[in-house]
Amino acid sequence: MSKLPQITAFFWIMKICATTLGETAGDLLSMTLNVGYAISSMILIGVFLVTLVTQLISKSYNPLLYWTVILSTSTAGTTMSDFMDRTLGLGYATGTTILVTILLAILTFWRFSVGSLSVNNIKTPKVELLYWITILFSNTLGTALGDFLADTSGLGFAGGSLLIAALLALVLAAHYYTKISPVLLFWIAFVLTRPFGATLGDVLTKSHEKGGLNFGTIGSSIVLVSILGVCILFTALKQRRLIVVTPSNDE
Repeated sequence: MSKLPQITAFFWIMKICATTLGETAGDLLSMTLNVGYAISSMILIGVFLVTLVTQLISKSYNPLLYWTVILSTSTAGTTMSDFMDRTLGLGYATGTTILVTILLAILTFWRFSVGSLSVNNIKTPKVELLYWITILFSNTLGTALGDFLADTSGLGFAGGSLLIAALLALVLAAHYYTKISPVLLFWIAFVLTRPFGATLGDVLTKSHEKGGLNFGTIGSSIVLVSILGVCILFTALKQRRLIVVTPSNDE
């Protein structure tokens, strides 16, 4: 039995919400609380490992657990990217290039060792582990790419969000109107939703002078936690109704 959710429009809404929350929560820990990128990375990677192990040993799909792991990859990815780009001084462009290379290497290994990159047939521990490693680095890449678009490219936070939104719209159009591989489009969309969440998070948290809405990391994180929590609850209730209804249909 697959322990992953079905890929629907609702999935993508929750993905964007979770990755945006990952950006604001990561900044809350490393910047607002002044913990620092290095220590924040160690803390959040530790949280990621705990949630990942729990997910791997679980026997069925649990919406709360799944999205907790997604959120932990987002927060860990945020601080990992900031550590590379700022603390190590690699810069956004170099950090993005390194992370693209790592992500492509992981996907290549997955493709040739398993035979498919489809997320609809993840039923073994090996493939599930590859899935989560890919997600971790895609979220780290998304943060670096989002920061590059917002700061280095000159587009600003709002401009970066609009560019990524336009690219996501193109992926959606390709899904419905072309014969491009759905698996390829899924991973493109999965990677792009992270920088979209990163730039959207910056729009929410940054000051008006920097092109943001000045909600702050705390206020933005509270709002996003509330939205994601409602979505998780809705998903869990929907799954429970399906479990209850299905046996009666078989009788």
